Amino acid sequence: MSFASPWWLLGLLVVAGLVVGYLILLRRRRRDVVRFTNLELLNSVAPKRPGWYRHVPAAALIAALAVLTVALAGPQAEARVPRNRATVVLVIDVSLSMQATDVAPNRLAAAQAAAKTFADQLTPGINLGLVSFAGTAAVLVSPTTDRDSVKRAVDGLTLSESTATGEAIFAAMQSIDSFSRSVAASDAEGPPPARIVLMSDGKQTVPGPDGENDPRGSFTAARKAAEMKIPVSTISFGTEYGTIDIEGGRTRVAVDDASMKEIADLSSGQFFTAATEDELKQVYADLSDQIGYEVRRVDTSKPWLAGGALLLLAGLGAGLALGRRLP
Repeated sequence: MSFASPWWLLGLLVVAGLVVGYLILLRRRRRDVVRFTNLELLNSVAPKRPGWYRHVPAAALIAALAVLTVALAGPQAEARVPRNRATVVLVIDVSLSMQATDVAPNRLAAAQAAAKTFADQLTPGINLGLVSFAGTAAVLVSPTTDRDSVKRAVDGLTLSESTATGEAIFAAMQSIDSFSRSVAASDAEGPPPARIVLMSDGKQTVPGPDGENDPRGSFTAARKAAEMKIPVSTISFGTEYGTIDIEGGRTRVAVDDASMKEIADLSSGQFFTAATEDELKQVYADLSDQIGYEVRRVDTSKPWLAGGALLLLAGLGAGLALGRRLP
């Protein structure tokens, strides 16, 4: 816990002084009673005093002052609050390798189901866009809060040849830049923070399997994303044992964890792996939690104010009930 105005806590010294003063007053009363030598006469003329509970009114009032003093200091605590400004572009690989059945029922079907769950999990204030890529990249949905349009586009994904990972990242950055410019024109706070979530199962083949550092390659795109302060969180989806049928023969389509991790590292993003639909959904759940919420210091003085008010009322009520007067 921290405090917005900690100097108000000096008031607790006043509260401590009241406690000391009350204890001194009680001691003096006992001393005066002992000085009254005729105890029989004292018992006959002095009203019977209640027991320990006679201290309840004073204790409640002192506690109320202490609690209200803390409330005035403005206590604060960390809390997770939904973001109302952020842009996310989901980039999904639809190359032919996504028909591999090492992930049931196949990689593409599992990816579609997980992507739709991800869209539903994001907090309402997040703008979500969708890019698909194989030999080329296409922006299917520009960033929007309309989740149904994104899910319809996910359902319509179809497979194609090749894997242009770099083009996909560039397309996602262009979509984010266009959206940010339109928002900045009407929002005094400027463009919202952005992130790309890239899900792929294989190595880049366009502009070549070793062309990651090509001007349109995936590593070049990742560096550009870092310059634009758009982290790329990558998900390597599938197993080492995936195969597909091409022209009557079985072709191995193993995942490429190394390049996915390098893209994440170059762009200051995060790297994940998933070998099943459930694992992919869990990765998306973790990402939606990170993206959709942020930790802020929020004011927590209301409970202290309520507690102080209740203690104050309790002290006044106890004083009237026990001594028929305000303490």
